[in-house]
Amino acid sequence: MPSPTKSKSSAKKSPIPQLPPALQAIADSVIEAKLPNGLQIRLLPSDAVPTCSFYTFFRVGARNERPGITGISHLFEHMMFNGAKKYGPGQFDKVLESNGGTSNAYTSNDLTVYYEDFMSEALEKVIDLESDRMKSLQVTPKMLESERKVVMEERRLRVDNEIGGLMDEELSTLVWKAHPYRWPVIGWMKDIENIKREDCLDYFRTFYAPNNATVFVSGDFDPRQAMALIKKYYGSIKPGPAVPMVQDSEPEQKGERRAEVRHPAQAPSLMIAWRGPQGDDPDTLVLDVLQYALSVGQSSRLTRALVFEQELAVGVSVDWTWRFDPGAFTVVMELKPDGDPKIAEAALYAQLQKVADHGLEPRELEKAKNNLAAHLLRELATNNGRAHALGTYELMLGDWRQGLALPSRYESITAEQVQAAAKKYLAPERRSVVTLVPTEEKETPEVAA
Repeated sequence: MPSPTKSKSSAKKSPIPQLPPALQAIADSVIEAKLPNGLQIRLLPSDAVPTCSFYTFFRVGARNERPGITGISHLFEHMMFNGAKKYGPGQFDKVLESNGGTSNAYTSNDLTVYYEDFMSEALEKVIDLESDRMKSLQVTPKMLESERKVVMEERRLRVDNEIGGLMDEELSTLVWKAHPYRWPVIGWMKDIENIKREDCLDYFRTFYAPNNATVFVSGDFDPRQAMALIKKYYGSIKPGPAVPMVQDSEPEQKGERRAEVRHPAQAPSLMIAWRGPQGDDPDTLVLDVLQYALSVGQSSRLTRALVFEQELAVGVSVDWTWRFDPGAFTVVMELKPDGDPKIAEAALYAQLQKVADHGLEPRELEKAKNNLAAHLLRELATNNGRAHALGTYELMLGDWRQGLALPSRYESITAEQVQAAAKKYLAPERRSVVTLVPTEEKETPEVAA
């Protein structure tokens, strides 16, 4: 399913089918511009409610890192809130909240995204805040050390002491041998510990510059005024150097890969991934449909067969995240405490083989396509969702209009295409398997009084 990890300037563009009236109205309202320093601007005016959302998409993520500084993109997600030239430490959120706004951010393998929701009259203040940190973020030794400790603790919580994080990290090292996707977005602990201020300054100048960013503004505002404000506050920011190209040197996988994770747990689990296509490949949409048919809803194929009928798992989910470069189609199975991973794994493969041999049933296909379209349309219903969705589609597909056409493109996908994709991508030689083997908690030795 489309997720917030999409972008590619060289994306292959497909012809855009005719849009239904409601989506065509959104398309007709979008105003596009580009500043001389390279900043891309997209305005999405709507007077439904007097609020706005402001999104800044930076084309940088774990994919752009290298050994020694893994996790630096996520580290910047934190540091970007801690002071620039005009608004010093602790001021960003304080000023924003005093104007009725909220902020957040996320980092993925491919992107780092910052966004704010606020009342319309605060638009100039938000533009001032965002442009200040793009222009003159202060990376002080004190601030770096403070955020480094926060990120290290976050890693301990979400990875080192969390079953899903441990398994996902192990799985990535199996799926990718050469590509930067093999390391975690949060980074390796030793790298987080040793990132230097000079590393941060170089990284900021290269990747957090206007020529590597796209701004989406959605909500109740005057487009001419908004464009004038963006030019006023962002126009003087100098572009950065050319962004280094990421070379995809991943070799072809020629056989199944396996690993075990031993960790205290109540029950075993399985995490299985197959190498898939990149986000702008037509097969990506077909795998979206397959993902929804397999795992979305109580009547989805894997949930019905493995959880309710065979009672081999307490939960099954499928993750298929669009990425710049070839990604991974991942199935996660949480078993019962006495569950046998080998039996559960074999049952999963049997279900997937049925799809490869016979395809989906008509009702499965129709339900998956309906749910996909509904998900996309719901996101377009709010200022925040519209800015996020269209920004994501532009960065991945090369044109936000391609995103508005997705419901039509999903509707045209056939059962034969889904069957062919299952046969092609879910082959045994393309998969990597991580098994969680539960161990007992180590008892803390008592200290003599």
